[in-house]
Amino acid sequence: MFYWIAANLLVLLHLGFVLFVVLGGLLVARWRWLVWLHLPAAFWGVLVEYQGWICPLTPWEQRLRVAGGQSGYSGGFVEHYLLPLLYPGYLDRGIQILLALLVLLINLAVYGWLMGRYWRRK
Repeated sequence: MFYWIAANLLVLLHLGFVLFVVLGGLLVARWRWLVWLHLPAAFWGVLVEYQGWICPLTPWEQRLRVAGGQSGYSGGFVEHYLLPLLYPGYLDRGIQILLALLVLLINLAVYGWLMGRYWRRK
């Protein structure tokens, strides 16, 4: 039971990190000091995805599941948990491109707004 709980808590931590990577710029608007956490996290998230690496949390979670009597899974966290949510069967390439542009534009707008606010204060 302990291993099952630990694996699920690790999934929640992992999901929280992914959300922070994607949307952390919005938190920076409220707490500027988070930029020092968000930018490295975003860099790491982009690097892991771009290089096709598996996040170190994924094998840890899989080992906890096996230790708890469950079967592990192949692939990484993103492939196992997020891709089915983010890319359902009806999603085509055009919608994927639109979503990618939306995420990019949101983050550029947030950081542009933050930079403008910073420079106006100076």
